[in-house]
Amino acid sequence: VHLCFDAPEDELVQTEVQQPALVATSLAVLAAIRKRGIKPDFVVGHSVGEFAALAAASALKVEDAIALVRERGLAMADAAKKNPGSMAAILGLDDEVVETLCRKILGVWPANYNCPGQIVISGEDHAVGECCEKAEREGAKRAIKLRVSGAFHSPLVARAADRLRPAIDKIDFAAPKAAFMSTVTAKVEEVQRYRTLLVDQLTAPVKFTQAARALIGSGVTVFVEVGPGNVLSGLLKRIDRSVKTFSVNDLKALDEVTEALRA
Repeated sequence: VHLCFDAPEDELVQTEVQQPALVATSLAVLAAIRKRGIKPDFVVGHSVGEFAALAAASALKVEDAIALVRERGLAMADAAKKNPGSMAAILGLDDEVVETLCRKILGVWPANYNCPGQIVISGEDHAVGECCEKAEREGAKRAIKLRVSGAFHSPLVARAADRLRPAIDKIDFAAPKAAFMSTVTAKVEEVQRYRTLLVDQLTAPVKFTQAARALIGSGVTVFVEVGPGNVLSGLLKRIDRSVKTFSVNDLKALDEVTEALRA
């Protein structure tokens, strides 16, 4: 509770603190949504949000989700200290252009496919800087360094995956009550794959754009964002303006989504 409501920003941006705080807040909102009788047909999460998504599908116990995310955060923080790096958002370029730049520059990789025209890169500091400069020369509107403590979703944090794997292997995942759309593969995945995917996602890019398009292609027209902020709702609107989105992060938003989905 202290971390979520009273911690200074400098503390909250530390990944070992930020990850449990985000997931704990999302799970608290999820509990409120469940009490209103709202149940998902599909679940999807962005990066660490996949743990909350699996909890929303009743495939992962709440206490296990929090414990795993705490270990994930510690593992990623330790990996980032031993193999430093950074991340940056490239705005206004096609994904293919950014991918080509990453292939040509040693030590940088695509990390988050957030929406058309917004892709995050991750890697060694000098390589990220070079990619930002070249992206702007290619016509990017902006290249923004992110306030993160490491080069997440890249091979630079591979040791974090090695540390997290034993903790994930101990977890008994249940069959999901809602289909789980992975942002590692952009496919609906079965319970037998969850352990592998939750380890792989540490070094793999987050394919949120591709996953959202796959859900829309499967007939999904309404998305409910569970947790702090409304970033994902904004991304979804940029992916497909026709979808309806709700961001549930306070009581007013909870009442609004309850009324809308019961109508």
